[in-house]
Amino acid sequence: MSDATPVGRHREHTRFNLLTILGGVVAVAAVAYGLYWFFYASRFETTDDAYVGGDVIAITSRENGTVLALHADNTQGVKRGQLLIEIDPIKAQVAMQAAEADLARTVRAVRTDVSKVSQAQAQLSAARTALSLAQSDYRRRLSAGNAVSTEELAHARDGVTAATANVRVAESALAQAQATVQGTQVATNPDVMAAIARLRSAAIVLQHMRLYAPADGVVAQRTVQIGQQIAPGTPLMAVVPLTNVWIDANFKESQLEDMRVGQPVTVTADLYGGSVTYHGKVIGLGAGSGSAFALLPPQNATGNWIKIVQRVPVRIALDPKELKDHPLRVGLSVDVSVDVSDTSGSMAALPAREVVRGDAGNDGGAQTEALIQKILKQNGA
Repeated sequence: MSDATPVGRHREHTRFNLLTILGGVVAVAAVAYGLYWFFYASRFETTDDAYVGGDVIAITSRENGTVLALHADNTQGVKRGQLLIEIDPIKAQVAMQAAEADLARTVRAVRTDVSKVSQAQAQLSAARTALSLAQSDYRRRLSAGNAVSTEELAHARDGVTAATANVRVAESALAQAQATVQGTQVATNPDVMAAIARLRSAAIVLQHMRLYAPADGVVAQRTVQIGQQIAPGTPLMAVVPLTNVWIDANFKESQLEDMRVGQPVTVTADLYGGSVTYHGKVIGLGAGSGSAFALLPPQNATGNWIKIVQRVPVRIALDPKELKDHPLRVGLSVDVSVDVSDTSGSMAALPAREVVRGDAGNDGGAQTEALIQKILKQNGA
């Protein structure tokens, strides 16, 4: 009954106006959201299941030894070629000295073999001369007829036979002497080359007593201690190149329809919050979902199977300049947004490329070659 009064009609009118305004606001919001989704949000695929990845370069020993000194520790930055670890070089130095002596001795032995060729040639020449004299003596006695006794003629004939045998022995000795040196010089003789190889091997072992940084980065996971006896392959520390990190973003399989290599990406890291935005691009999509490469992959051929949306890792390269200004650490959490509006790219991965080359520092090759040439020269090669 009260609604029939002027006050009741006013309240009803006011409520109607409020509902109308609310409906209009909801309609405008729905339209705005639709426009936002159609013109902007539908262009992007986002995920917070993304983490910073990077190379973790293991520093290991190739030889047995005792650690003498450490020149870098966890959290410290190092440059490519910087000395990290020193291993006791005493045994390696002794082996190197023995290899030097072995090379010198081998060079002298080969020189002796070369001289034996000349000696054998002289012996062959003398044997041929003796044979020529024996043949001349036999012919002279043979032409004398009855003036020479049968016994004397037989002795002359035996002299020719013995001289012929001596020539054959000398020829065999010459062939044997030539077989060890023929077709080579002292420096290219097989025995000398084997000794050179042993010297190089000893030099390599000696060089392995000093371990260098293979790339610029930050030291991590140092487990080695001074005085520790280490074996080949023992992990000693790691070097992480922070200027070459990337993002591994795990997108749902339903988000990959329009994702292509080369699409632009924006990334924000929890480390810096929203104050720093990184820019990058998609460089590859994983070859399978994370569960496919798990230690115990799921077996779905069962009666109680439940479908679970899978995620596929997508690798994203970042701008090196932005990384230099605001470094990231491996394993940090990030939020990723990929602009998928341009679908002209490929879903296939980019061609393989070299990521990090592991060699670093001076391998002593030039010094070893100079030492070899010096030993050859000193011993007459």
